[in-house]
Amino acid sequence: MAELERTPEARATAAVNRRTVELSSFPDLVVVYLGMRVNAWTGLKTLLGFGPNIQASVDFKPEGLLRHERLLFSLFPPHVGMRQYWTSFDALEKWTRSEPHRSWWVGFLRDSGGTGFWHETYFMQGGMEAIYDDVGVELGFSSFAPVKPAVGRFFSARRRAGRAGDTPEAPLPEGDLT
Repeated sequence: MAELERTPEARATAAVNRRTVELSSFPDLVVVYLGMRVNAWTGLKTLLGFGPNIQASVDFKPEGLLRHERLLFSLFPPHVGMRQYWTSFDALEKWTRSEPHRSWWVGFLRDSGGTGFWHETYFMQGGMEAIYDDVGVELGFSSFAPVKPAVGRFFSARRRAGRAGDTPEAPLPEGDLT
C-alpha cells in the first residue's frame, strides 16, 4: 500500500506499480454486467425503486456472490448498472431463480415500467451470453453481433451460453411471454 500513498510528484517520476491477480482459486468464476436504462419518464420511478431492493439483496450476501459494484453508464438518459463476481454459474443461476430476484424478473417481464434491462455474462472457463430487454439502443454485444429473439435455445442464460446441465424451471414459462 505504500506505493498508493506516494505523493503525486513521486508517482510521476517512479515506475508504474503493475499488479495482477491470481485467479486459480476461482476456476468457475463468472462476471456479469447488468444495466437498467430509462426509456420513459415513468422509468425513473422504476429505476429508483429497484436501487434499495438490489442493495438489500446484496446485503443479504447470497451464496456465491463474491463482489457487487455499482456503475453509472450515463446521466442522459439515466442508465445505471452493476458488475457482479460469482463463484460459479450455478450459484448465479440459483440466486436468479430464488426470491426476491424471481419476483423482480417476473414483474419486469410483464411490464418494464418504462425501462430497459440488459446483462452480459462472461465465464472464466470460456463463453459469454447476453440479454437485452426493451433496451431500445445497441450496446455491448448487440452493437456488433446479430440480434435474435430470446426464444427457444436463446430463452435461458444457460442455453445461450451453451452450459451443460438442465436449465432450472424458468420464473415465467416462455409461452407466457409471446
